Amino acid sequence: MRSTNTFGIHFVLRKSRGKNGKAAIYVRIVVNKTRSEIALKRLIDGDEWNSVKGMAKPKNVELKALNSYLEETRGLLTSHYQEFIVKKELVTAEAVKNKYLGIVEQENTLQSLMEYHNLHMKEVLAYGTMKNYYTTVKYLKEFLLKQFKKSDVYLSELDYQFITQFEYFLRTYEPVDHHKGMSNNGVMKHLERFRKMVRLGVKLGWLDKDPFDLFKLKMHKVERGFLTSEELSKIEKKDFSVERIQYVKDLFVFACYTGMAYVDVMQLTPNNIVKGSDGNRWIDTEREKTQTPVKVPILPKAAAIIEKYKDDPRAISQGALFPVISNQKLNSYLKEVADLCSIKKHLTFHLARHTFATSVTLSNGVPIETVSKMLGHTTIRTTQIYAKVVEQKVSQDMANLRNRLEENEQIKLKVLKS
Repeated sequence: MRSTNTFGIHFVLRKSRGKNGKAAIYVRIVVNKTRSEIALKRLIDGDEWNSVKGMAKPKNVELKALNSYLEETRGLLTSHYQEFIVKKELVTAEAVKNKYLGIVEQENTLQSLMEYHNLHMKEVLAYGTMKNYYTTVKYLKEFLLKQFKKSDVYLSELDYQFITQFEYFLRTYEPVDHHKGMSNNGVMKHLERFRKMVRLGVKLGWLDKDPFDLFKLKMHKVERGFLTSEELSKIEKKDFSVERIQYVKDLFVFACYTGMAYVDVMQLTPNNIVKGSDGNRWIDTEREKTQTPVKVPILPKAAAIIEKYKDDPRAISQGALFPVISNQKLNSYLKEVADLCSIKKHLTFHLARHTFATSVTLSNGVPIETVSKMLGHTTIRTTQIYAKVVEQKVSQDMANLRNRLEENEQIKLKVLKS
């Protein structure tokens, strides 16, 4: 895990804090975007100070001794800073200052835990995932102000009641930008992220016990929406005179035949198109969300869309397979696609991934293990969510079974008659 900490020590003069015409020497500590200063209770004439080097001009024994003291101070402060890093504790300029002065640091707070988590996890988690954590932190801050009339609490104050109060806050939250509140699963996702931050605090030794031990997350089962073969065919056959609508339609169809999420499609480059061991072209990439390797054979309809945009100047200038478009615009234009194709379902780009899993693959007899591999799922349980909603496939399988059973009965009757 890479650290983004920056650390610096600078010795500066404060003429206003000196006396008898001499300036006071201060040490300034800088950690990331925080800074703090300590008065060293040493005075010096301005003309005896080298402001560039931040030390005294060694003209005599006394000034040399002063420089030795400054270097000793630098060493102690550096040692304290390194101690924070080794212990994986949240480090600030004030914390280093207090350590040097022997001031006992107050216990860790929820704010310091959230800052520590987001500082370190942004090097590990995908940007989209971190955005979700930032949103959860935003709600936690609003909850603290509303429930406790303060901006922070000690970690020791976190308990079962705190969690249930936060849950109630989320369930009754009234957004100002849209009318609909959070669904049960939306609330649970925020609590899940909060729980992960709290458990990090337990691992760091900032919390003696996990307040989530007695709390159970209760997700509601949600059937994944998808397009039927007929609905997908309707979109495929529709041509649009407006270029932006046609482009969005092409991207959506491409995702329906590859199962790729928005961010993964936008990150594709010509280098991701490789020749497989079967002699056909494949997409070879990895999921941004999980860094899981993904290899998908390119079906003819996906290949046709790749061919269509291979010479697009926007894609070439960006070094991408397709011209980049924001997810927000993409989903906005897909609403127009749905309207123009008379499709009543809420059309989003992620619906294409669901359609690939259901109507394109599972419904056509592709084994669930193969589908799971192409979707880049880390566990087949995730893929089984899609399998449960394919009623058409269930109907076909049972019809085949019914036919086999009838054939077996007929064979038995023939045997008995003979």
